[in-house]
Order: sequence, then C-alpha cells, then structure tokens
Amino acid sequence: MALPNCSLKVNRELLDPSFESYRLSLDSIPTYNVELDAAVAEVKLKDSQYTLDHMKAFGMYNYLHIDPWYEDSVYFVDNKGRVLNFTITLDTALGKPREVFRFESPPSSCEGEQVCASLSLTSATWAALTDGTGTLTLLRTSKRGESSHQKWEPMFSKRLGEPFLIVHSLTHMHAHVHTVEVLLLRIQKDPSDTKGSGFSISLEWITVDNSPGQGEERKYEVRKKRMMKGKSVPHYAAVEPQGKGVIIASEKPFTFTEVDGVPLEEPHDENMEVEKLDPIYFWQQTEGDVTVCVRLPEGTTKDDIRFKLTVDCLRVGVGDYAPLLDGQLFAPVDPEASTWSIKDDKSLEVHLQKRSEGPLWSEFILGDRRGEYLMNDEQKSQLQQRLSYLTAEDLNPDPEKEKPPCNTQELEDCDMFPEDGSTLMRFDGTTLKPTHVVNLGSNQFLFSVHTDPSEMPAFCLRHDVDALLLQPRPNQDNDIWEHVATFNALGYVQASKRDKKFATCAPNFSYSALGECLRRVFIYRQPSPVDTVLFNRKRGQQVGQVAKQQVANLDTNNPVLGFRASNERLFILTANNMFVLKVNN
Repeated sequence: MALPNCSLKVNRELLDPSFESYRLSLDSIPTYNVELDAAVAEVKLKDSQYTLDHMKAFGMYNYLHIDPWYEDSVYFVDNKGRVLNFTITLDTALGKPREVFRFESPPSSCEGEQVCASLSLTSATWAALTDGTGTLTLLRTSKRGESSHQKWEPMFSKRLGEPFLIVHSLTHMHAHVHTVEVLLLRIQKDPSDTKGSGFSISLEWITVDNSPGQGEERKYEVRKKRMMKGKSVPHYAAVEPQGKGVIIASEKPFTFTEVDGVPLEEPHDENMEVEKLDPIYFWQQTEGDVTVCVRLPEGTTKDDIRFKLTVDCLRVGVGDYAPLLDGQLFAPVDPEASTWSIKDDKSLEVHLQKRSEGPLWSEFILGDRRGEYLMNDEQKSQLQQRLSYLTAEDLNPDPEKEKPPCNTQELEDCDMFPEDGSTLMRFDGTTLKPTHVVNLGSNQFLFSVHTDPSEMPAFCLRHDVDALLLQPRPNQDNDIWEHVATFNALGYVQASKRDKKFATCAPNFSYSALGECLRRVFIYRQPSPVDTVLFNRKRGQQVGQVAKQQVANLDTNNPVLGFRASNERLFILTANNMFVLKVNN
C-alpha cells in the first residue's frame, strides 16, 4: 500500500516578508562562570566509530539537559558517576551543582564498549537514565522544584543489551497503572550492509509499567519492545502522549522490524515500486491557470465526489474514503473562477484560476510527490533557452559574458542539498504503520527544543531563508505539525557558521542561539520596538522595529559540550565549567 503523503502548512501570518537583517548590538551580555568540581563525563569517539552517524549521535551529543517543568534548572553527568543539578535562583549568587544521583561505578571506570551517559526527564517527578554501557534506570525524582534537596530513587534498572542513548521518554497513567515509554538509539554493526558503512541504526521503543502480576506486588517490568531499523541517525524522534505513536525525522526512512523479538513481515517490494511509479494525478499550467487530472476509482459518479477549494487549499475525495488530494496549494487561486468536471468516467479534471498571473508553480500541492507535471512544447522550449547558457562545448569559453556558466565552487553551504531528501514520518503505535509522511526536501532540519512540558518536543526547519518552529499536535487530524513561531533569516544565517555545533531557542520564542565548537555564541533576538526615531538610509522610511544580533566570547579553551536555553538564560557546558548568559531580564 502506498504511503499516505501530506505537507507542512506554513502560517503566513507568522512570516515577515519585510524583514531586512539583524543589527549587531554591542550591548554586553552578563556572563557568569561556575567552575566544576569534576570534569564532565565526555566519551570520545573510538577508532571503530568512524562513520558520519557516529559523529552525529555521539560526537555532537548535547551533554546538558534542561528541565522543561522547572525553569532555569539543568542537569549533567560528571566523570565521578554523579548526576548533578544546577539551578539558578539569583544570578549574582550562583552555587555549585548539587548531586541528585550517583552510579554504582563511574562511567570512566567501565570496560568494554561504551557511549555517552544520557538522561531524559520523563515527567515532573520521573527521569530515565543510562550509564552508556547498556543499562536503563528509571528514577522517581519527586517534584524536583519543590524537593531539590532529595536524592532520586531508582525504581527500575535492567541491562538491555548493547549501549544506547536515550532519545526521548514520557509517562502516562491508565487504570491505576503507571507506564513509562522510552526511545533508545543504537548504532550497530550490520554484516549485510556490504555497500554502505557497515553499520545500521536502530530505535527501540520500550514500554515499562507496574501492572500487577499473579499474586505479586506491583513491580516495574518491561512489557513490550518494538524495534525500528534505518540507515541514518534520526534528526528527531519522540513518542506521542499516551504512547499512541512515534514521530521520526531522518534522512533515510525507518521501518518497524520486530516486536518482542518476533520479526514483522516485510512489505512486498514489487507492489511498492508499482505504486511509486504510477502517479495518481497529472497537472499542467499556463501563466494564468492550472489544470489537474485526478484518477478516479471505477464507477465513480458526480454525487460521489467530495470537493473543497479555498484560496490556498484543495481537498478532493470520493465518498467516505480518505481524500485523494489534500493540502496547501503552491500559490493562491480564485475559488469562484475555478471549476471541476468528470472526464470520460475515469478522471476528475480541476481547472484553477491563479490569483496572480506570471510565476510558474514548481509543485501543485506543497510536499505532495504523487503527481506528474506535464509541460507543453512551448514551455519546454522556453526552459531549454533559459538553461542553454549553463552548457557549452568548451569549459568556460567566455567567462566575461553576461551569463557565465555555473561554477559549483561559488555555491554556499546553504545552496547544497543532501543526496537523499529527509522525511518526516508519524507511525501508529498499534499498527506500527506510517500514517503521515512528509518529504522535507530542501527544508533542512536545524534543531529540536522542549517549549511546553505537556507536549512533544518541537522542531525547527529551514524554510527559504527563515527558520520555522513546528509543534507536533498528533490529536489534530489535518495539521499534526503546527507552525508556531518563525525566526527571521536564521536558516540563512546558520548556514554561514561553519563551526556551528549547537542551535536552540527560548521556550517563549524570544530569541534563538547558535553555539560554535569553541568559545563563540551568537544570539538572535526577535524584532522589538526602538526607543529612538530611526530611518532607513536607502528608502527614507521610518524604522519601527529592530532585530538585534549579539555575540559572546567565553573565557575558555575547552570545547563546548552542552548548550541549552531558558526564557531568560543561556546555559553552556564545557569540560570543567558552566557558563550562564543572562539574555533577558
């Protein structure tokens, strides 16, 4: 069965087409430095961990974890095996990090294969922890903001095979049973991969609960294991509330392969290929209109058609079945001047009148790759003429002419595309089948961030030069990835930072931040009203708002290992220091 395709909807009201640039501000950022008692438990890559996926997962790992439930509270693990909490109440009186839990043996003393120790704050009173050797520990933390002096109590600990990172975790209650959902990431050797790197990526979705056994007291045990396989480290992976599904963004798609050790049946590749090669609609256009022909099931009548058209969205369905087309159009149309009709009892022909004549559409429905674009002879000839200057018999025969040949060396990082387009997929927790698939295309993944503890982590994608923050809302039928904020020009700005290691934003979207491997931190604030009267020199127009950029240089030569933001502060972790930047008052 073909995968259901959908698109990401952009909220135009959150875009600022008049945004010009950031203005460098020389205002000093109050910076506070706390020296650590012991170094952070950094695990360096071994010679056997040589692939790009190892670098993405372990070499770029964020060792600092912020508490979404209690503001300005962060956690990390040091090389003595201590989980340390650093909470700020007063900037001018910063204390030392406080121990909340200690491993039986420090990570640095472990022999054999090991990855970074990782922590996931599961709820306001629970946390999931691993020492990096393959043991999962679930801890009851009490209410961390109110009982900051209490040590965390382990409620479950079990070795689960090869070392892993904890990607995400959450808890939920049903019928007096407390359940913890945990998502684990591993990079494992794959002997069957003879043409690639020799490694495969696995995501293991584990369910632990305290349901009563036969005549036993309530005890936390692993109740279910679901294994997913892929060929690239995911940019984003998170379990939905109540464990109803999982959402994954990655360069190469993931599929569920087994449940509780039992392999799942693989889909028949031939049928998949037939459906991939067989478009469900064909479309063509002129400067003023667009015509699309949608294939209809045999025996479809006019009364069976479900048609809905607005200025920027189209939905076409048959009866009570899932819509054949449903999504945002490439550009606005005039609904009153648009028509549809059934052609030869086999297809539905829709004629759309463009609201603005001239520009040709690059796609019909944003993100929908199931159609085929048909160009007429005149359009083919025009396209060939426009591209003719890119080809020549000789290499760069006349570099001084008006349109010199394309030189790939002049391209910037922001102009490059990955070999494989990234996909965003939502899997149902019961059927383990994909229910929503988005081809991200050129929408480069930038970062993920927890903006609301009651919801899944949000993620940020590049959209043209901007960066859009999308919040997963699985309960919404049509728009499960909602555009909630925009960071102007951040998509273009971050591409110029060759040494960028981390990116994040404040939970209230007031600023975004980029952190380099060493020392430098860039802060980009949202536009704010100016106190004085300013005029644009070129146009002579008064400027009402200014977006500021600030740069901070940290007093350290150690690499940055952790990077997290709250609404007021930016926390930066190095091997021996914790830096706190007071960004907002």
